Amino acid sequence: MIIAIDGTTASGKGTIAKRLSAHYGLPHMDTGRLYRATGVAALRAGADLSDATAVAAIARQLDLAEFDEADLRTAEAGKAASVVAAIPEVRQALFELQRAFATQPIGALLDGRDIGTVIAPEADAKLWVDARVEVRGERRWKELQGQGSDLSLDEVIEQLRVRDQRDQSRKDAPAEMAADAVLIDTSDLTIEAAVEKAIAAVEAAIARGNRT
Repeated sequence: MIIAIDGTTASGKGTIAKRLSAHYGLPHMDTGRLYRATGVAALRAGADLSDATAVAAIARQLDLAEFDEADLRTAEAGKAASVVAAIPEVRQALFELQRAFATQPIGALLDGRDIGTVIAPEADAKLWVDARVEVRGERRWKELQGQGSDLSLDEVIEQLRVRDQRDQSRKDAPAEMAADAVLIDTSDLTIEAAVEKAIAAVEAAIARGNRT
């Protein structure tokens, strides 16, 4: 079984993905980490983030073991990830890695922005997790405050708006809800309620598949 979970930043998709991975006993890949790591690696190397050739070369040699989670959760890492994710050569460099993970015999759960549309369009269940940008901004702002960031709430919300626009307007694999995905709006949901809705949506997708 393949479960594809896509959505926006700070919508809760990562938390839902981890809970569903445990619930169904499926290996989980947070594909956003690949792009954040590529962005961070490019910054460390002093590469121009708009240099497609240089950044794609970094993506092809990526070793996630070289990065601490804290390094990948900063505002700078998120911004860099959004920039490099818009480069077709980078997306192609990381495509095979994601595809191989998705199609392993034991099944898989992946979360990102183009899993249900590009990486695993044949997924048995597809979710799109979202929330109002103001809600997502407050969640992300609180997370960054815990890391010592001095960004204001308004600045974080604006960064999310910019990232949403960049992700949704890129020519190669734009972030968009698959036609057969189920929307999970977490704006007014607790984590537990959101997870319950997600599991119910997956179970319904599985039931539909068993009837065909």
